[in-house]
Amino acid sequence: MQQSIRDQLRARKRRLKRRLNKCNYPDDLEQPMLRAGNVQFEVSGRSVGTAYGGIGLIHKLVRELKLAEEIDQRLCLFKLHLPYHESDHVLSIAYNALCDGRCLEDLEQRRQDEAYLNLLGAERIPDPTTAGDFCRRFSESDIAQLHAAFDAVRKKVWARQPSEFFAEARIDADGTLVGTTGECKQGMDISYKGLWGYHPLIVSLANTGEVLRLINRPGNRPSHEGAAEQFDQCIVLCRGAGFKKMLLRGDTDFSQLRHVDRWHEQGDVKFIFGLKVSDLQAIEADDLWEDESAWKRLKRPPKYRVKTKRRGRRERVKQQIVEERGYQDIRLVDEWVAERKYRPPGCKHTYRLIIVRKDLEVRAAKDPQQPTQQRLFPDYRYFIYITNDWQSTPEQIVFSANDRCQQENLISQLKGGVRSLAAPVDNLLSNGAYMLMSSLAWNLKAWLALSLPAEKGRWQEQHQAQKQQLLGLEFRTFVNHFLRLPAQIVKAGRRLVVRLLSWNSWQPVFFRLVDQFVRPASSRPLRC
Repeated sequence: MQQSIRDQLRARKRRLKRRLNKCNYPDDLEQPMLRAGNVQFEVSGRSVGTAYGGIGLIHKLVRELKLAEEIDQRLCLFKLHLPYHESDHVLSIAYNALCDGRCLEDLEQRRQDEAYLNLLGAERIPDPTTAGDFCRRFSESDIAQLHAAFDAVRKKVWARQPSEFFAEARIDADGTLVGTTGECKQGMDISYKGLWGYHPLIVSLANTGEVLRLINRPGNRPSHEGAAEQFDQCIVLCRGAGFKKMLLRGDTDFSQLRHVDRWHEQGDVKFIFGLKVSDLQAIEADDLWEDESAWKRLKRPPKYRVKTKRRGRRERVKQQIVEERGYQDIRLVDEWVAERKYRPPGCKHTYRLIIVRKDLEVRAAKDPQQPTQQRLFPDYRYFIYITNDWQSTPEQIVFSANDRCQQENLISQLKGGVRSLAAPVDNLLSNGAYMLMSSLAWNLKAWLALSLPAEKGRWQEQHQAQKQQLLGLEFRTFVNHFLRLPAQIVKAGRRLVVRLLSWNSWQPVFFRLVDQFVRPASSRPLRC
């Protein structure tokens, strides 16, 4: 980072800290703090500005990774480029999501932003109707080619990571429902929840939060349908990128017992899948419960570490309502874990069953007038996981299976933050293409975090912490700190200058990334 930029950032930080000091009172305390009165408006002459100055950093990343070239090389949907290329459409949809766009119609706001167009070096970008027509051109093979283009780019990003990054690839799969109020969308169907829409399959890399595969399906399809094929593709991808081991994870709908022998025989693939607890398995677990030596108490680590002093507990309003109204209250008393060998029907190999028993107690108020809860009866439930990992302890297997729930947060970000899980077009494949292109915005966030250099020396720990923090940022927070940066766009000679007009605490990281993309590619280390 240039010394002048570093000095300016420090000066802005000092000014803001001085203004926000709680002892910094105005001279006249009789007036409210919001006292601006003589506000005038005028239109700038030659200078133009945009509210999303950070999109220039994203475009630098795209050019650095040659993402546009990879898309144009693999995706052939136009006979003539008049005037747009395939990459123009894909990147416009992804950039629209990064700039708070919630639907295709918001592309029109980007088209009307002169500074935004100048920043991207574009005369114009596709309008919403043209973008919708582009989505309708996709076939299944075209979606596969777009996945291949993204895979080629993510390999470049992974190649710059340290060797410990490649110890194990944790690959998760899950399905989610995408509802729609439309009545003429081909491929839509009614789900088990009574919701009309689609049921896309999402395969992600838990190490970085990237979306590896996104396949759209009708709303009535089961969660696991097609998951084995996508798992296979991701295994080939991660193995080719240099990962030493692959770990496949999924809930009870993704047990994939027909495929576990094939994955187990590959040697470098492990899996942890949930199993539905049948009546027979519950009886066998009850029989195993009689052997006290087979069970160990499951001790979970604390959810967080208190860095200051522990606070007193606040009053539990929810619990008070439950007790006052006599609702049934199920409380966890204890957890136990055991293991045994198991060979599923039709499988050649014997695997490991990890059984978790949750001891519960059911309480309810006998008399609503006397809300003191009384214990009704003890209860218990079983959770079963199947795995071919014989080295890890049962506790580690359980915790790893629970960590898969982090994918629920990823799906929540894709729905509420990126808003990529939507159905704005008219058929199954076109909506799947839109979901995949808009989810690129989330992957660009992950690739930007992975591109952050981890400098050695006294700042090494701080920089590594910043990298992990940036990788774990929610999408809205990422947009606020890295994209929504008011900026003046100035054309000076052969340069395009982005003059940031505001300050936030992430700007030192922002300019470290800028310096990273300015450096020649040959000076950055690659992993062979």
